[in-house]
Amino acid sequence: MRMASSQGDRGGLREHIISVVNSRKSTIVHLTHNDLDAVGADAIHRMKYGEVTSIFSSVGKFPEILAAISGTPGDGSILSISDLGFRKGIESLLITARENGWKIEWRDHHRWNDDEIRVSETLCDLLHVDTGTCACGICAQDLAPEDPSALEVARVVCDYDLWKHEDPRSAVLGLVLQRRKNRDYVRDCLVRGIFTDDFIRQEYEEIRDEMESMIGKSIRKAKIYGKKYRIAFAPLYGYPSETAGRMREVLGTDIEVLVSPRGRFSLRSVPPISHILARGFHGGGHPNAAGGSFDFTFWDRLFFRLLGRSSHFDRFVDVCEST
Repeated sequence: MRMASSQGDRGGLREHIISVVNSRKSTIVHLTHNDLDAVGADAIHRMKYGEVTSIFSSVGKFPEILAAISGTPGDGSILSISDLGFRKGIESLLITARENGWKIEWRDHHRWNDDEIRVSETLCDLLHVDTGTCACGICAQDLAPEDPSALEVARVVCDYDLWKHEDPRSAVLGLVLQRRKNRDYVRDCLVRGIFTDDFIRQEYEEIRDEMESMIGKSIRKAKIYGKKYRIAFAPLYGYPSETAGRMREVLGTDIEVLVSPRGRFSLRSVPPISHILARGFHGGGHPNAAGGSFDFTFWDRLFFRLLGRSSHFDRFVDVCEST
């Protein structure tokens, strides 16, 4: 089974994806995100179909990877998309994919508007959007509704992805998958109904120690803004979900914005407005967890690195306060 990541320069990535798709041995190509929800969704696909060509993508690389796939001959194969939301302009890529013989199935749990659903329904053989569960949960409902192992995988994955935090297994797996090298291993364990073993426990302990140091560093450098909401802006050193959760405990925040040196940010919020806020900053996501990007110039990057502040934060706060 061939696996592809979203790394590499644009030309190299496109050529790699085309090579993987053209050399596939299966009739199922699964294009999905790159977190625990995506890994769980991929496990469900393999429980159902066995042989699957899996392609993991960041949200930002999704259109580029879909463009590469859509331009290859589908020959009646299924292009199954999961855990990736609608993007403006994606319609033309779906049309190209259909013209090239792909059958398109799309399962997602992000927020779509009525127009996005309406146009996608005309271009997909199956469209299943449900914000009440995770993408893995949707895949389990559609592909393996009577398989106890698949439904258990979906329960554990959704516990982490929907921030329920009721099953300790989900926190371990979510953290272990912060290392991309563990993706295939965890996925293959889930296919067999295994949620932990010595390797997973060892990885978890190593990552947990590293994570604690990074979380502490982010919290120490956090800056608090806002009146309607208590909003923390802080540099992101890794582990966005875990950092935001701890920041909320320690600082009593309502919204946490964790910013990378180049301006990309991960956003978490108590009020269900993350997806709305992120859409105003080149991003999107879920009501309580999303991501986007500030248009950092060289001086923005320097000012943020030295002082932890940016004029972009003031604009973000204005949007928050008016939402």
